[in-house]
Parts: sequence; structure tokens; C-alpha cells
Amino acid sequence: MKKKPGFIFKNILKTMKYPLIDVESPELFRDMFPFTEVCKVKFDHKIELIDPPEEIYITDTTFRDGQQSRPPFTIAQIEDLYDLLHRLSGPNGVIRQSEFFLYTDKDREAMERCRDKGYRYPEITGWIRANKNDLQIVKELGLKETGILTSVSDYHIFLKLLKTRSQVFEDYIRIVESALEHGITPRCHFEDITRADIYGFCVPFAQALMSIAEDAKIPIKIRLCDTLGIGITYPGAALPRSIGKLVRALIDDAGVPSECLEWHGHNDFNKVIINSVSSWLYGCSFVNGTLLGIGERTGNAPIEGLIMEYISLIGDTNGIDTQVITEIRNYFEKELGHIIPRNQPFIGLDFNATSAGVHIDGIVKNEEIYIPFDTDRILNRPMTINITDKSGLSGIAHWINSHFALVGKDKIEKTHPGVAKINKWILKQYDEGRVTVVSDSEIEHLARRYVPEIFVSEFQLMKKRAYDMAAHLIERYIEDEPIKTMDPKQQEATLKNIVEEHPYIQFAYTVNSEGIKITRNITQAVDKAKYHKIGLHEDFSDRDWFINPMKNGKISVTDLYSSKITGALCVTVSGPIRDEIGEITGVLGLDIKFEDLTKAEE
Repeated sequence: MKKKPGFIFKNILKTMKYPLIDVESPELFRDMFPFTEVCKVKFDHKIELIDPPEEIYITDTTFRDGQQSRPPFTIAQIEDLYDLLHRLSGPNGVIRQSEFFLYTDKDREAMERCRDKGYRYPEITGWIRANKNDLQIVKELGLKETGILTSVSDYHIFLKLLKTRSQVFEDYIRIVESALEHGITPRCHFEDITRADIYGFCVPFAQALMSIAEDAKIPIKIRLCDTLGIGITYPGAALPRSIGKLVRALIDDAGVPSECLEWHGHNDFNKVIINSVSSWLYGCSFVNGTLLGIGERTGNAPIEGLIMEYISLIGDTNGIDTQVITEIRNYFEKELGHIIPRNQPFIGLDFNATSAGVHIDGIVKNEEIYIPFDTDRILNRPMTINITDKSGLSGIAHWINSHFALVGKDKIEKTHPGVAKINKWILKQYDEGRVTVVSDSEIEHLARRYVPEIFVSEFQLMKKRAYDMAAHLIERYIEDEPIKTMDPKQQEATLKNIVEEHPYIQFAYTVNSEGIKITRNITQAVDKAKYHKIGLHEDFSDRDWFINPMKNGKISVTDLYSSKITGALCVTVSGPIRDEIGEITGVLGLDIKFEDLTKAEE
């Protein structure tokens, strides 16, 4: 006989070693968080000893938390980054899981495409709010595990959710029970734990979860979320900020196994790496991060940094392909237009460079003097040194390749004509009496002039952002039910709304699977007369914007072109229209004015 939730809740409360402490007013720890001043560090002078688990792993939230601070990735970009995560992780799955949003059709398609790759690692998991409608999405998608937002601080419980501790406790228990009934492993995200009442709410809640897990014979995981990055590692620091005491409280007093504990940190106080590593040392098996540390506000733990710390702690790569870090770096900068700070560890241009002229002699003798490891072997990035008249063609090519992290087919050879022109300029400088090394900024300037193909120009970045924005538009509208009907009247009504909502769209249309236009001309009012020559049943079957989606089922964005009808600089974005069984029945096309689109993007 199935027990009622209320019975389960009351029964759990009776058996807990650390009872839930319900309070009338929120505990906001004003001695630590006065709000009108910088957060304070309090000490209880009790020392917690480290006790790391036998195995440690990394988990990823690039496609969830990582998308909360930047324009969303396209489906293709998510696929590419997931491939890179898989390769970086290696065959033993050091990067164990990757977390996805599930709310939009685009989110779900991206997740499905990544799952279709068949990789064992990173395992794909979801993230939902603590309600049954969200849980139904997880069930329908067939995911084995999902994160569930279960905020634990009184800041969230009282001030955001406007509830009491016992009320949210019961709400959380019910959604966890529902997940277990569907055979889904719940991962409860203890949001804002570093401002929470650890023994008044967090330990009792974790005890309850472990009791439920034991009865269900399904593990329940807990993610400790340092939402504001205020966790600290100082010996003798007090709860709730002490990471060591937090982790041990969950393990020793709530009975949570290390393999069910995960740390999720933020970098608001420049502590995200040391805090994350400390959580490993005190007993968490998993640490959560994002590629390049990109996340809301100051970001999360950078996975490339966690990878280096993992190798240092384990003493072995365990199959990790560290050279993929440079490929990830280049993908973000060149494909996503993400500008990486020059001084960012492991991926910045200046990471393995030395600028002081006095160092050159040491580098020539032995590069180990000024770098901690062989960056060429480990990251596929040769060390950078400053340039003089003695560098020659090989030295200049080496500087360019290492400084700009060029690998594989992108590498510049010493035979490149631009390298010879740079060398000629340098030799002339020294012939005229120069005695100082050539600065990085001078070489960069020369490289931009003579080897321009290695740079992403501002115009290219603008194009890339505009193309991504156009792709997002088409991804959204090809899923509209009126568009999917292939009924011209329903489609025309929707197209009119699209054009009205987005003034930079000059022409919207659909064609059937034969490339025949089936909708009347939908344009901006000022352009309507210009399109009078294009009528119904126009044959567009020879156009790339039609051929590509029909052939590969993907979004297509053309190169820039000058519209013969309006004279504007345009791109055409198109996408396949599918019926309920997935067959492509037509193509939706949008002609977009590039200049207007970039203004809208800004």
C-alpha cells in the first residue's frame, strides 16, 4: 500500500538524529553577512582534518550554468563543445557528467543530439525546479538523473520562496519521492549552502534524503552550491562558510556517502579553484565546473583548471587529453567570439610567455627555468619568447604559433611570406641601432599587417554574432505549430507576426519539399511593392538555403550578399520544417538585413 506524503514526512521527522529546527524569523547570520559591509570571517578555532575519497571526478554545467551569462549556444555549438568535453575527459570518464537545460525545444534537441552520439562520458543529466511539471519533462526524455533546485538558506526559503523551513522541507521530500517512483536519481542542489543553517536545516534535510534513498534502493545525490562564492578554506573557520566543516557535517553527521556529494562553486571572491579542490580534500567525490569558468556573475570553477588540479592530486592523467584544452580555447575565441583575457591561466595568450629581456638567456639555455611544465607537450602550446634580430624566420614563426595558440593546420610555417616581411622589419630596426627586444605589441601589430588570416576581425566577430542570432530565430520558428502544418494560410499568419516582431526581417516565406514557394509575399510594408515580381509557386529548388536543410536537416545561414530587390546587405537563414514523425516537409526562409540585425544584437 502506497504511503501518503504527509505520513512519510511526519515519519521522517520522528526518526532524524538531528531534527529540523523550524524558526519564526529567518537566520541571516548578520555577524558574518552585515550587507552594508564586506562579509566577515568568523572562527570557532576547531580544526577539521582532510579526508579525501578514494576516487574523485569532475562534472560539467557549461550548458546550464554556463549559458546563464552569455548568449545561448546554438545546437551545433553545443554538439561541438560536448565532443570536446568527451575528448578532454578521456576513456575513463574523468569528466563524469554534463548538465543540460530541458525547457525549450532547442534545449531538448541539443540534449538528444548529444545523447545520440552514444558517449558513456560525460553522462547527460538534467536540471529542473522542484515541481512535478518539470519532473515530467525529465521522465518523458528518459533521463536517468536530474538536478533539482532545493534552496536551503533562509535567504531563499523566507525571502524568496516566502515559506517556512518545514514547508519547503515537505515540498522537497515530495518531489524527491516522485523522482524515485519514476526510477530517476535525484540530485538535490543545496542552493546557497554557505549562508544556511547547517544543523538546523541542511543536515536534517540530508538525513531525510539518505533515509529515503535507503528505502528506495536508489542513491540520492547532493550538490553543495556556494551560490555567492563566499565559502572559505581557512583552518578554524566557522560554519556555514567553512568548506571543510560543511562537507564533514554532511558525511559524518548526515550520513551522506562521499560518492553522493558534489561541490558547485562561484568565483565572486576569487576563491573558486581553491574552494573546489578543498571540497575534494574534505570528502566530496565530485566537483562541478564549466569550460573557461563561464557562468553567471563571476563564473564557476574552470574545468581546465580542475583538470590540472586533478592530475596534480592523482599523480596521473588517467586518460585525460590535456591538449584538447587548447582546442577548446581556440573554439571559444574563434567560433564563439569569446575574448579570453591574456593572463587567464592555461588558456590566455600570456600564460606561457616571458616578456622580460633578461629572461631570454635563461630560456635559450633551458626553458624549464621559466615555465612549470612542458606546455608544448601537455597543452600543444610551445613557450613564447621575445623577438630580437637573432630570432630568424623560425623564431618569428614559433612566436606567432605559440603566442596565438595556433595548432594543427592553423600553424604558420617559417616559409610564410608574412614571416619574411616581419623579419625584414626587425633586422632594419637593429641595423638602425635598436638595442631592446621587440615587444609583444609590436609583433602583434606586424602580424596583423602581414599575417592577417590568423586574426578574427571585429567585423568577423560581428558577423558571427549576427549569424548565431539569425540561427536562433529560425530554430525558434520552425517549431511553431502553424509553420509545421504546411498549411499556407496558417503559415502566412505566423510569418506576418514574425516580420512585425522583427523589423530587420525583410522577407519571410516557406517552400515545400520540392522547393516551390507556397506562401504569399510577407515583407515589411515599405518593401512590399519591391517584391511584386515574386509570386506563388516560384521554384527555389536550386538555392543553397533550400538544398542544405533538405540534405542535412540543419539550420543554414548564407554568406553576406547584396539583395537584388532592396539593395540591402543581407543574409538568408533557413531551417527544415518537420512533421510529427520527423520527416522534412518543407523549409522556412528569412531574408534578414544585416545592418539592422547587428543593431538589434547590440
